[in-house]
Amino acid sequence: MPLLVVGSTAYDSIQTPTGSRDDCLGGSATYFCLAARFFTPVKLVSVVGKDFRDEDLALLRSHDIDTEGLEVAEGKTFRWSGLYHADMNTRETLDVQLNTFGHFRPKLPPEWVDTPFLFLANGHPETQASVLDQATQPKFVVADTMDLWIDTTKDALLALLRRIDGLIINDEEAKQLSGEVNLIRAGNRLLELGPKLVIVKKGEHGSFMFHEYFQFALPAYPTDDVVDPTGAGDSFAGGFMGSLSEAGKVSIGRLKEAMAYGTVTASLDVESFGVDRLSESLRSDVESRYQEFLHFVSL
Repeated sequence: MPLLVVGSTAYDSIQTPTGSRDDCLGGSATYFCLAARFFTPVKLVSVVGKDFRDEDLALLRSHDIDTEGLEVAEGKTFRWSGLYHADMNTRETLDVQLNTFGHFRPKLPPEWVDTPFLFLANGHPETQASVLDQATQPKFVVADTMDLWIDTTKDALLALLRRIDGLIINDEEAKQLSGEVNLIRAGNRLLELGPKLVIVKKGEHGSFMFHEYFQFALPAYPTDDVVDPTGAGDSFAGGFMGSLSEAGKVSIGRLKEAMAYGTVTASLDVESFGVDRLSESLRSDVESRYQEFLHFVSL
């Protein structure tokens, strides 16, 4: 089934212990799309500036990403600059220029409003809610968020949680939003706020799924070739939602399988700067790594 994502498209300048790269194609929706496209057609709703490179638009379209919802506005594309420290888990934001994304008001093309699977990438909760106002009874909606919105727009975020099926969040944000210091209590508390499903990302330590009927945990894929962690969480979300959309249904078994696929797509992402590794990989690469991962986690 088709999958729609609303979020940022950006240019990133990144420094890690392995090197640096300026003006990489990035953004939450971009990483999501390039991970999800392994499984299903993806529709992108985002905004860029007049400086958005023709070759980057061609890259997205070459991977069956529908860019009808990609607005080209006056001004510059969203830019982010960051520095990763030695452990690759600690990140320092050096510069943020929202540019056109700062005034982004998502508009779903009329023929997209009935897309069954919907992912609301990190953004202001009221902007995310405006997308739900346009969608007509989506089958499965998942959102991402961050500490900024928890700090500054908590009421709007809590209202959003009552309207979505799933939330993807990192461990520190889960504790911050729930008010719990224990991760298990935090996950269960977040379920009480509305969503049926909460996935807590723990970086190199994997992820934990909380559901109204079960709990499930997976380690990260054991890669020793971490070049750039930027977009790993968005790539995880893309693999997760892409797998569910391909299946066309949401069951306990499918959720666990999708979480494993999300782990695999995230592991591909971290092996290059920007989206290079994701964009160059094939479905066969994903399936090969998925089978390896199943072997790693089996008893």
